[in-house]
Amino acid sequence: MSRSANAIRRAVTGAESQIYRDLMRFKPSALSPNAWAVKAGVSRTVWADMRRHGNPSRRTLEKLLAVADTSVAEFEALRLGPDPESGHAARGLADRRWDWNAPAPALLPLIASRAAGEWGQPGNQVELSEIRSSQIVDRLPRPASLAADPDAFALTIVGEAMWPRFRPGVRTAVSPRAAIAPGDDVLVRLRGSADETDGWEPVLIKQLGRIDRGGVELRQFSPAITIHIEQRWIISIARIPGELI
Repeated sequence: MSRSANAIRRAVTGAESQIYRDLMRFKPSALSPNAWAVKAGVSRTVWADMRRHGNPSRRTLEKLLAVADTSVAEFEALRLGPDPESGHAARGLADRRWDWNAPAPALLPLIASRAAGEWGQPGNQVELSEIRSSQIVDRLPRPASLAADPDAFALTIVGEAMWPRFRPGVRTAVSPRAAIAPGDDVLVRLRGSADETDGWEPVLIKQLGRIDRGGVELRQFSPAITIHIEQRWIISIARIPGELI
């Protein structure tokens, strides 16, 4: 094999191994590469195909990443930097050009929020807020972790009930598509107790305690109160990943 042919072969192999390395960062820990491919409904030869032909098709990537509970958009968002071994920018999926990058993630809408008194029974009431999804007051940079959630948004904390976890005035992200678990900070949309004609929705911003068939247990910190919300009052629960920097 000529010297020039060897150089081309090394360049292609390095490019192909880069997307393989990037994909392995997303591999489900409980699966081998072959088991991952089988669960995704693609051929186990997908890894060898990458070595022979370069980047896989976008459809193949979508299937693999779906099993890893992520998306092509989030995968690309984490591949925008240069390849530390080659010095080149990471190649786009199913694209053989070195200078292609995925578009930047869409900005995160910051929706209106306001204090709305208290909610619950006398003697066991927690701070209530309201949000207005139709009123976007700003657009903020979207964290890469929210690239796969088109329904994500941001809001401003308006009360002191979650201090010191959230101080009044901070902006937090809300991810309706994220899985929730006890210990997470959550936004709970409630039925009733709000003027529905002007678009304001009653919500509780609390820490999720336990979940049972009848509803959920929520905790606030200032003052420290635990309250059980019956399922009939709940429209939806969305995870609050944290403050936006």
